[in-house]
Amino acid sequence: MNTKIKNYRWTICGLLFFATTVNYLDRQVLSLLAPSLSKEFNWSNSDYANITAVFQFIYAISMLFAGRIIDKLGTKWGYILAISIWSIGAIMHAYSIAIGSVFTNVLAWVGISAVPISIAGFMVSRAVLGFGESGNFPAAIKVTAEYFPKKERALATGIFNSGSNVGAILAPLTVPWIAVHWGWQSAFIAVGAIGFIWILFWNALYEKPENQKKLSKEEFDYIASENDPTIIQIIETEEKVAWIKLLGYRQTWAFVVGKFLTDGVWWFFLFWLPKYLQAEFNMVDTAIVLPLAVLYSMTMIGSIGGGWFPVYFINKGFTPYDGRMKAMLLIAIVPLVVLLAQPFGHISFWIPVLLIGLGASAHQAWSANIFTTVSDMFPKKTIGSVVGIGGMAGGIGGVLVTKTAGALIDHFEALGQIKTGYTIVFVFCATAYLLAWSIMKLLVPKYAPIQDL
Repeated sequence: MNTKIKNYRWTICGLLFFATTVNYLDRQVLSLLAPSLSKEFNWSNSDYANITAVFQFIYAISMLFAGRIIDKLGTKWGYILAISIWSIGAIMHAYSIAIGSVFTNVLAWVGISAVPISIAGFMVSRAVLGFGESGNFPAAIKVTAEYFPKKERALATGIFNSGSNVGAILAPLTVPWIAVHWGWQSAFIAVGAIGFIWILFWNALYEKPENQKKLSKEEFDYIASENDPTIIQIIETEEKVAWIKLLGYRQTWAFVVGKFLTDGVWWFFLFWLPKYLQAEFNMVDTAIVLPLAVLYSMTMIGSIGGGWFPVYFINKGFTPYDGRMKAMLLIAIVPLVVLLAQPFGHISFWIPVLLIGLGASAHQAWSANIFTTVSDMFPKKTIGSVVGIGGMAGGIGGVLVTKTAGALIDHFEALGQIKTGYTIVFVFCATAYLLAWSIMKLLVPKYAPIQDL
């Protein structure tokens, strides 16, 4: 069909939204089943932390290469490769015991036999999932830079990034029910298969703007009109920019620091909230459906609202970067409400759920803007690589938060004070954004686009 559509860029944004929804559906299945799986396989909090940390570590390392691969293959085929791998990894979780048996036998041959079969199997599955999922955001950010002028990028990023919240909402509404009625293995298989359906739509609807027959000339010109000519080149050279060269820019380090300090907060909320509700309020299986659905519904509002928020400052004459930084400062204040979650949690489980929901909503607003600072300042040919470097930093930060949380919670649980363990982690979650913003502002005080790459 060759019908020209004046707002076709939003169709592409819709595809990015659904890909991100699938991305978060797949990664959240384990956390929702963690309370029952921990009981079935006798996992400690540290065991669970080790399993989730494998995902985060592989995701972090892979982000470096994912960005490079996306830059090399292009967004169409890079995205297809990424979602194929992570969908296979999601389905592998259903066969973790068999995979773990093989893996532990291999380890035994080299003299390592201390890893339980269930833990080994889930670690391997999480590693494959993390490797594939690392391609989502570098690809999506690159597509956003291709299809949207600067003033719309934060909104487009906020919309597709809200797919993470929709995935987080859909997961508790579906996964516990599937697990209760058809078994936990079926939950992993059913959710993992969705990615292959998305590939069919992506293959049919996406092309680069200069090759897109469904894109009108008026819309193509609009996309190009507000971009710096050094950034808006539609046909780019294949010149590679070395990572070491990208690390020579303060703009890169600002993004790296922002991701390192704040991504772990989101990982903690995503992977640990079901276990928190079990530990503090004895809520498991379908009992967690409504609280988590409400919480992640709040985060969707934050994601889209965060994308819109900087426009207020931009319309007042600020550069996109300076407007974004002003918005991000106000956003960074909101997570401080998480400090009240534990002191007032005795009133009702809804108190921490709603307060954490505000904090998580602020993270999504922050995320929509921090990603866009990259496309504001870097040429398109380097966006995938810079996002990959920052994503690696965020993943490593997530590993540190997860491992520390597991150790803290196990320690205080042994003392009969598990509430204290969660309180300490919540203090970091509440203050991380103000710390990150301050360092980013010191590194890049004013808008400074890269002109020499």
